[in-house]
Amino acid sequence: MQTSQKHQSAAGLHMLYPQVHCSSQFQMIDNNNNGFSNTPSKESFFTLESSTASGTLPSYDSPSVSITSGRSPFSPQGSNSCISDPHPSPENVYGSPLSAASSYVYDEAGVKSKIRELEDSLLSGDTKVEEYSGFSPAAGKSWNWDELLALTPQLDLKEVLMEGARAVADGDFATACGFIDVLEQMVSVSGTPVQRLGAYMAEGLRARLEGSGGNIYRALKCNEPTGRELMSYMGVLYEICPYWKFAYTAANAAILEATAGENRIHVIDFQIAQGSQYMFLIHELAKRPGGPPLLRVTGVDDTQSRYARGGGLGLVGEKLADMARSCGVPFEFHDAVMSGCKVHREHLGVEPGFAVVVNFPYVLHHMPDESVSVENHRDRLLHLIKSLGPKLVTLVEQESNTNTSPFLSRFMETLDYYTAMFESIDAARPRDDKQRISAEQHCVARDIVNMIACEERERVERHEVLGKWRVRMMMAGFMGWPVSTSAAFAASEMLKGYDKNYKLGGSEGALYLFWKRRPMATCSAWKPNQNHIVN
Repeated sequence: MQTSQKHQSAAGLHMLYPQVHCSSQFQMIDNNNNGFSNTPSKESFFTLESSTASGTLPSYDSPSVSITSGRSPFSPQGSNSCISDPHPSPENVYGSPLSAASSYVYDEAGVKSKIRELEDSLLSGDTKVEEYSGFSPAAGKSWNWDELLALTPQLDLKEVLMEGARAVADGDFATACGFIDVLEQMVSVSGTPVQRLGAYMAEGLRARLEGSGGNIYRALKCNEPTGRELMSYMGVLYEICPYWKFAYTAANAAILEATAGENRIHVIDFQIAQGSQYMFLIHELAKRPGGPPLLRVTGVDDTQSRYARGGGLGLVGEKLADMARSCGVPFEFHDAVMSGCKVHREHLGVEPGFAVVVNFPYVLHHMPDESVSVENHRDRLLHLIKSLGPKLVTLVEQESNTNTSPFLSRFMETLDYYTAMFESIDAARPRDDKQRISAEQHCVARDIVNMIACEERERVERHEVLGKWRVRMMMAGFMGWPVSTSAAFAASEMLKGYDKNYKLGGSEGALYLFWKRRPMATCSAWKPNQNHIVN
């Protein structure tokens, strides 16, 4: 790669060295286990140490939201600040939910307008990007790549990543290529968490420059490695990180409570994967006093899981049927072999007399919304589910904001979120562990590349924070339903097998999984709002 090698002054270089950036973080649990320290009394926070062993999560009075207000009610300001805002910026939105007792008239144009209004507030004052705004060569000068390459041991990798992303965003091909060359000397798939992440983010930058992001994503997702190997790598991540077990454990507890006393239960899962979640659910249903109910499971397939398991959903159905038979649980399995975007009511096998529960585990962010397609499958699917009259809908998602953020903000959010994820992986396996390296390359890197290198329909990794999911769910006719402390307790018991830096917290009825101070995932529960009116 040929890049400019003009002189770079020392004044321009100093910003590449490690800098101390001070920003407010989550309030941590105090020494008396009374919740989060330095937190206003009306904040809706709780921790397992301060909660009871039964009942619902603590509830708090909070003002209702006026979406048409000049100041976004979802911005983390004043008394509306919530536990899940890791930065002093309206980039992440949380706040008081809309009152569940209100009546709503669904207006598609109005929803789009409110989402745009919300996005405007998110994208103003992006301090995460501004933290790096002082990093540039001296006035009238260009980067001296030979000098930068010689200084790589002293450079701050995050600063270099951000400057490379800035050059890509500006369309400065020569400078971007120069920074990618520097990054190649600083990153390693067997290095520190940020070095490993940097390797995949640099690949994403290169793919974006070359317009090959979609091809790389598809190759990482489908063609490499073999299905058996991919299943093995997925299993590694499943065992060393609690993210999927958090989803399964919390959702199962919520499902069991919502369907207590029901004789016929129908669970619709939009990413059933290998069906592991329902092995545990079947086991619990078998213990029900008076005998287990009839359980029907509808599984929606996805390309990666089908490839990994080496066959269709019939394999999942057979495994679950065997488990149910051994536990004495009456069982039926229905498959929907299609993308969630293509699902309609007739594909779900819904019949009268069943208590319907719908589970969205880390999947709804894959559905394109109004920013991608006029079909807006994300909201269409929610309205479809509302029409089924479910007893409960469980939603588990990564707590990250990458859906409609512009490239540079999205790059910074990806860097922040996945730094925490790679640190959490680092706590479980040695850095030179080949299984861990392969698992990161084939199960995590593809998502990172997709978020950085792809746009429009090719960008399928479109995460939203819980505040934005709240807006969508309520506009679709749902109201929040508190995740009970029995679910929190089950998740807490599960976390005992993992590093102590994983923590649980709660806000406004939702359950949060943290790595240190960074919220990584949320589990929320929803029920149809009978007062919701559709035009």
